Amino acid sequence: MKQKWMWIAWPSFLMAGVLELLVFAVVDPQDMHWFGQPFDISRQAAYTLGFFVFWFVIAIAGALTTLLAMSPFEVNRCPVPVCDRPEDCSKLK
Repeated sequence: MKQKWMWIAWPSFLMAGVLELLVFAVVDPQDMHWFGQPFDISRQAAYTLGFFVFWFVIAIAGALTTLLAMSPFEVNRCPVPVCDRPEDCSKLK
């Protein structure tokens, strides 16, 4: 399970950095507006917030890809050990 989290977290971290470089090379945080009002935070705060938003969105996309790539065996596997399963468990075998 740890390995799958790293499959998601590390590439999304790297791509969030690349995306932040591309976006903020074109957009100045001091020129941004939110619902018609100036976005009154420092440039550094905007860069930080942007990075974490990009990282979160890319990580969600990676997690969904990992979830959809699971085999039917992994999805339907019973998490209860064989010796502790109830008598009427349909996944007993």
